[in-house]
Amino acid sequence: MPPTLASLVHHSTLKLTVRAGEDRLDVPVRWAHVSELADPVPYMEGGELLLITALKLDAEDPQTMRRYVKRLVGAGVVGLGFAVGVNYDEIPEALVDAAEEEGLPLLEVPRRTPFLAITKAVSAAIAADQYRAVTAGFAAQRELTKQALSEGPEGLLAVLAAQVDGWAALYDASGAVVAAAPEWAGRRAARLTADVERLRDRPAPASSVVGGPEHEDRVELHTIGTGRRPRGALAVGTAAALGTAERYALHSAIALLTLTTERSRSLQAAEQRIGAAVLRMLLAGQPDHARAVAGDLYGDLLDAPYRIVLAECAAGHAGITEAVEAAAARSGESVLVVPEGEGERLVVLAADGGAAVAACGEYAAGREAARAGQEPSAGEEDDLVIGLSAPAGPIAAAAAYKQAEQALSVARRRGRVLVEHERLAAGSVLPLLADDAVRAFADGLLRALHEHDATGRGDLVASLRAWLSRHGQWDAAAADLGVHRHTLRYRMRRVEEILGRSLDDPDVRMELWLALKATSAE
Repeated sequence: MPPTLASLVHHSTLKLTVRAGEDRLDVPVRWAHVSELADPVPYMEGGELLLITALKLDAEDPQTMRRYVKRLVGAGVVGLGFAVGVNYDEIPEALVDAAEEEGLPLLEVPRRTPFLAITKAVSAAIAADQYRAVTAGFAAQRELTKQALSEGPEGLLAVLAAQVDGWAALYDASGAVVAAAPEWAGRRAARLTADVERLRDRPAPASSVVGGPEHEDRVELHTIGTGRRPRGALAVGTAAALGTAERYALHSAIALLTLTTERSRSLQAAEQRIGAAVLRMLLAGQPDHARAVAGDLYGDLLDAPYRIVLAECAAGHAGITEAVEAAAARSGESVLVVPEGEGERLVVLAADGGAAVAACGEYAAGREAARAGQEPSAGEEDDLVIGLSAPAGPIAAAAAYKQAEQALSVARRRGRVLVEHERLAAGSVLPLLADDAVRAFADGLLRALHEHDATGRGDLVASLRAWLSRHGQWDAAAADLGVHRHTLRYRMRRVEEILGRSLDDPDVRMELWLALKATSAE
């Protein structure tokens, strides 16, 4: 604890007597300062015990003393020490009354106690408090390090919470709570997700303080990591501002969490090379070799159905990568993330039905909503497109990769963020006709028929559509059109003559039907 006025009054060698403000002696003293100026306020920082002899003060004038004391209290001076037996044999009543009125502790300093003794006592107490804080900080650092090595982040948070007499929580890069101590703090930490997300958008390292009527306590947030984008965040909640010892413990925890969450660049590069080699072997039809190379790093991922995700974005894939890796880390899944080419394409191999695939879908939905709502964040990764394969096993990796490529192509053509290959197979082929090249082909194929109908000499396009929809059944198609079947036969012969193609050819019928569907979708 820092020195207080009470500790100075109880100091056996100083012999100080309290003359006013007895109920405010527990206030900490930052320093003891001697000043005989009539207005020492410009030289005060707050928290000082001011020592005077009233050499330049009319200490017996009530009005002067009221102004003097009021100025001291406004400047944050915590106490006034008055030396008797120098200029005044005792403290004037005007000063005592003014101190009582303003609630400023007034201490009588006997002649035999030099101001230097009081200054030394304050300095020694401050030094002792700082030493205790540093010692406690080093002890906390040792315990934090021990828990980080043996129990991981959970053990470290438990020690940190005890050190600060509050709670602590760790967030991942996406802002989700990874761990909290004590257990009840997890729910409280989850309420700060929006604050963590705002902190993440600031240049690292960053910190902020959250407090106010809506919060039960004072919470400090700090980013974790050394790169431009933080690897996570640490929250510490306490009833009051942290002291020196608690601050040492907090900074030690930040350093240790950075070490445990921030892998070295060389290790990241090595894992990426292993992942790329595993992927190449899978695509080359060598699952046994891929499993041998994957080892414990990706081995369990290859033993169960997985999906392949292909993502393309000229602006990079930081957002989708963080979302997928954070989700996998929270659920304890393995996930293989490999950049391809010049980095514009990202390949992700993740467990089917796992958190990483779900995170991919959620991230895509968020990007889709941002585009639709024209939110400010829509500019980031605005050209992101994702293709997701159907579930596959090790021997079908090449087929899954092809499926992801096909889904990616459809997503790009439709202007969607994410397309699943399974949805394509379960849906209709007609949406795939929404392409300028297909429409141009359809317009060219049917142009002569439309020109014929424009002269008013028949309705060949509608007749062709009715005949094809009835699979060439003359009576049914004629009934749909409300004409005689001989009339319909004549019209179909005119279609063949104008197009120069036979309707007996199934390929011709298929092309005409798709052309009709493509033009009717406009």
